[in-house]
Amino acid sequence: MNSRAEQLKAFDRLLTIMDELREQCPWDKKQTIESLRYLTIEETFELSDAIVEKDMVEIKKELGDVMLHLVFYARIASETNTFDIGDVLNSLSEKMIRRHPHIYGDAVAEDEEAVKRNWEQIKMTEKSKEESILSGVPKSLPAMIKATRIQEKARGAGFDWDEKKQVWEKVEEELAEFKAEFNIEDENNIDVDKAEGELGDLFFSLINYARFLNINPEDALERTNKKFIKRFQYLEVESKKDGKQLNKMTLAEMDEYWNEAKKV
Repeated sequence: MNSRAEQLKAFDRLLTIMDELREQCPWDKKQTIESLRYLTIEETFELSDAIVEKDMVEIKKELGDVMLHLVFYARIASETNTFDIGDVLNSLSEKMIRRHPHIYGDAVAEDEEAVKRNWEQIKMTEKSKEESILSGVPKSLPAMIKATRIQEKARGAGFDWDEKKQVWEKVEEELAEFKAEFNIEDENNIDVDKAEGELGDLFFSLINYARFLNINPEDALERTNKKFIKRFQYLEVESKKDGKQLNKMTLAEMDEYWNEAKKV
């Protein structure tokens, strides 16, 4: 592992390289904060994939790519004297100190839940009187992650259920309302917009219940996605070995391979 001095030297090296690229490379010279945005999103998802796969080598690589983008944004901003990487890091350090009063002040936080609660309450005091508590949730977040963050922020303001039993009752209530939208004989008369709204309510309540169980719904769904992909690909490979084509197989035939895949 690198010493603190070596880490600082490595960071200085990256800043020097960024300066050289910005001044000499035609592609890097052309980039703007706006043009980098989509590339940054892509890099973030690649980092997310590596984390899900628990691939530490890939995580290191993707962290480097994300770090490059952070330095790149700061370098572009410095060219108009808006801010530089030093401003970014100092601002971050000040925020971390301000939001951890149990470390840098007199506040007490005996567990993780207390830390999270203090964090959200401190953020509330930092907002202007006109600003919503939920304004800090990025609009472009994927819906499931956004729902989780909305619920966490609402909890920080004291707007939350007392017991998980109450949350589950809400799940059952939303499920019944969603089923009611489809429990009619004439499917042509289904109000799709209303049904979509009820399905959204059901998802939101399930995400809320997951939060009470300390389960990350995004991770849970991704785990199921990976499991489905693995089993479906087994179905594809093994059926092909037997000279079969998926689009000509019955569901019962597919289920035989699917059940085999569960045992692998």
